[in-house]
Amino acid sequence: MASQLLLLCAILWLAGAIAGLSGFITIGRILLALGTAIGVLPTIIGLPAATRAFVLPGQIMGEAVAFRLDPEALWLMGFGLVPAGFACALMSPSERGSQGWIFGAAISLLGALGVFGLQNGAALIVAWELMSLGGAVMILSENFDPSRGRTVLFMLALLEVGAVALVLAIAILGLHASSLGFGPFIHGASTLSYAVVIGIGLLLLIGFGAKLGLLPFYEWFPGAYGSGSGASGAILSGVVLNAAFFALSRSLMEWLPVGPDGGFPILAVIVIVVATVSAILTILYAFQQDDWRCLLSFSSAENASIAVAALGASMLFRSYQLLDLAGLAWTVALLHLAGHALAKGTLFIAADGLRRANGNYAIAYSGAGSHWLFGAGAVLAAMSLAAMPPVAGFVSEWYVFQTVFQGFSLPYLGGRLTLALTGAGLALTAAIAFATFVKVIGLGVLGRDAKRPAPIQSTYSISVGLMGLAVLALGVGMPLWLPALGGATSRLFGSVVTNLMHDGPILVPLTAKFAFISPSLLIVVMPLLALIPIAFIVLSRRRPIRRTPVWYGGLAPDPIRASTTALTFSNAMRTFYSFVYRPTADTAQDGDAQGYFVRKLVFEHDVAPVFGPLLFQPAVRAVQALARKLRLLQSGHLNFYLGLIGILLVLILGLTLV
Repeated sequence: MASQLLLLCAILWLAGAIAGLSGFITIGRILLALGTAIGVLPTIIGLPAATRAFVLPGQIMGEAVAFRLDPEALWLMGFGLVPAGFACALMSPSERGSQGWIFGAAISLLGALGVFGLQNGAALIVAWELMSLGGAVMILSENFDPSRGRTVLFMLALLEVGAVALVLAIAILGLHASSLGFGPFIHGASTLSYAVVIGIGLLLLIGFGAKLGLLPFYEWFPGAYGSGSGASGAILSGVVLNAAFFALSRSLMEWLPVGPDGGFPILAVIVIVVATVSAILTILYAFQQDDWRCLLSFSSAENASIAVAALGASMLFRSYQLLDLAGLAWTVALLHLAGHALAKGTLFIAADGLRRANGNYAIAYSGAGSHWLFGAGAVLAAMSLAAMPPVAGFVSEWYVFQTVFQGFSLPYLGGRLTLALTGAGLALTAAIAFATFVKVIGLGVLGRDAKRPAPIQSTYSISVGLMGLAVLALGVGMPLWLPALGGATSRLFGSVVTNLMHDGPILVPLTAKFAFISPSLLIVVMPLLALIPIAFIVLSRRRPIRRTPVWYGGLAPDPIRASTTALTFSNAMRTFYSFVYRPTADTAQDGDAQGYFVRKLVFEHDVAPVFGPLLFQPAVRAVQALARKLRLLQSGHLNFYLGLIGILLVLILGLTLV
């Protein structure tokens, strides 16, 4: 049944793409949304087991291509498709680009489906490229940023670097396995030296990390996400991000050997270190953004990095045969990305709702009025991303910390030290994430700057409210959700680890003697604790509320000038971490001919990227220098072209004679 539903889902997406290109916008949007809704059903039906494998018609490079969704693929795809469904139903705010957006969304979703289920290396590369192409088409079809072409080219350039790394890794594995099927990869990799395994692992980390936003690839996130709508962001940070993590997890955990016999698992440590540093840098840059889409894009890279850190911890534990701890860490990564997909999709849709009311994506006093559902959903999603109880993000990050705290179980100091430093880095990340989403909600949602605020459309309020409630349901109902991953942990680690992660309504990291928490009980206790401030409010009703203007240096305050902005909120952190941000400020003025009177004063500020000046700009200059040299080939002289053709023919003749 699940396989038939997946086939129907793919057919609907293809039909939606054709309808969108043909100009039938409403039909295309309905087909996309219906396809995503049907795509969620196999998750409900199939878990905790995998879907039935079937062979696709045709061959690639002389090999048949099988398709099967493992339990972890069903989990990640199902939670990623929920915000994608709302994004497709509401669609991009850019009406002029609707045709291209529908086509791009359909291609991206089809590519993600292929990454989740295809069992062949060449087919995986094709699906991977479809995801990249679909994302680029979605962003290019929208008209929010005049420089979107440059940002999309930058995105595609970095993603193609990752694609080249993937091609090399799969080619090496396929050469030793004499096949491009994933099954033979495992046997072929077992014959390689650990140095070669590390090299392949690094290629896979670069390839899949390009979409996950691991350093240095996170630098394409703000430009690309910031050039599109929240609907595009909901798809890219949900199902696409989850597909990239699934591919990385499958390749590192299944294709490659566990680690060197009796040696130190260098690859696992590299994964942990790269992910931890990426999480710290991305959340630091997220805190400085004043655009909803740019901030949420950096946050997506941060959450993906946390999941990859948990994946690295799983590799580290497994290399020492601590299979229960390895299963715990791996399951935690899946839980974290499920909650992230729901919460991030909620806030991207909220950003679109605010943009329709205000006309921009700025994180500022919005002046937009909304239904209480909108505010409740946005707050719940922000609470999850800030790891506040009792929502999903709190549960997964609590599990992450409990996992790395158990590094004392490792037999050697190197592994213990690695996880101890990882815990410290993730603690810093969590603290900055909390401040980041206080800024987002406090200024972007709760702030009001108009006597008669523009209303947010009811469709956005309902969508944000429903997804926010889903984030709460995932966290509170975690003891009920965990058994869905029992089949996945049993297949990879030999035991149903999820049974050890809860004791009734209480969540535990394998044992209640180490730590425990219960969001299911918190949802009951927290309303009872809320009775205390409610009682104070009731008792103080006799005293009227005193309202007074904000202190503004003793002067009559201007509400606009005296208000807290996104930049003033984060300026203290910018100053403290100036060695990371390296803030820049430029002032330019336009005056009359004599220069006595200033007509316009322009002030620009930014934070300098870490890898742009050191890595990307030199690469761009090298390509430009090479292009200038190759311009000689476009001289326009016919004799020159004939000479080149003659030399080519001589070379071909020489090769045939040899």
